[in-house]
Amino acid sequence: MYCNKKGKYIGTVNVKETSQAKMAEMMVGRPVSFEVEKKDKEPGEVILSLENLSVMNNKKVLGLKNFSLEVKRGEILGIAGVEGNGQSELVEAITGMRNVAEGKIIFKGEDITHKSIRKHIDSGIAHIPEDRQKRGLVLDYTMENNMVLEVYNRKPFSNKGLLNIKAIHDYAKKIIEEFDVRSGQGGASIARGLSGGNQQKAIIGREIELDPDLLIAVQPTRGLDVGSIEYIHKRLIEQRDEGKAVLLVSLELSEILNVSDRIAIVNTGELIGVVNAKETNENEVGLMMAGVKGGKKNE
Repeated sequence: MYCNKKGKYIGTVNVKETSQAKMAEMMVGRPVSFEVEKKDKEPGEVILSLENLSVMNNKKVLGLKNFSLEVKRGEILGIAGVEGNGQSELVEAITGMRNVAEGKIIFKGEDITHKSIRKHIDSGIAHIPEDRQKRGLVLDYTMENNMVLEVYNRKPFSNKGLLNIKAIHDYAKKIIEEFDVRSGQGGASIARGLSGGNQQKAIIGREIELDPDLLIAVQPTRGLDVGSIEYIHKRLIEQRDEGKAVLLVSLELSEILNVSDRIAIVNTGELIGVVNAKETNENEVGLMMAGVKGGKKNE
């Protein structure tokens, strides 16, 4: 198997004589850990409460049904489920992008069920969207402008309607450097010209830089190399350790199991159950994803 890093030939290895860890090290240039390291942490107060939430999908039928869930400070709550089982409707309702048919969304003690998207952002909710090109970036904007999409109206980025170009430049440069976003011309690069992985890293950097109380991460490592995946997992855990709440939605069951503290399983828009990540396994979660409550087949 042929391996390269940044366009340079690194080496060729025999598949039978190598390992996943060795190949990852050759690709990234350093040892990569596939085990997510995190210390046990007692979660804090409930920051997000979903009360009997029902949400219509694009077909005008209920995509989320009577859904109740709590997310606490200092925890990563993973959402596990086969694609198309209500995850999109859940995230879009919490972020204000989709109307709620019934139920309530309580964030930091305030009912934000029918508040605007701007209100959701300003209240402390950050969102790494599932589709980076349709929902995450304005592809024909520069990276600098993309990095301030949610904060351009705040100081120091603008004052009395006038943009502070230097502040925007410095802010974008910080994110690009910290998250290793390879963009050719830096902040002046047009978003469309970046690779998918670099677009994703830029979005993740932008959302974490908002210093949110709740970070909603939907497929945050999709399209990233193993080194970047390791780094993003560490940053999510860092948010959790700082007392933030993280809602992780991923189709990768291994990611959900390794990164989450608790896991909520959804099927056909309904909550099947909530389990502690360290007390469950792929088999139990997989059965619950198929609609088997409790993760056990009927005898």
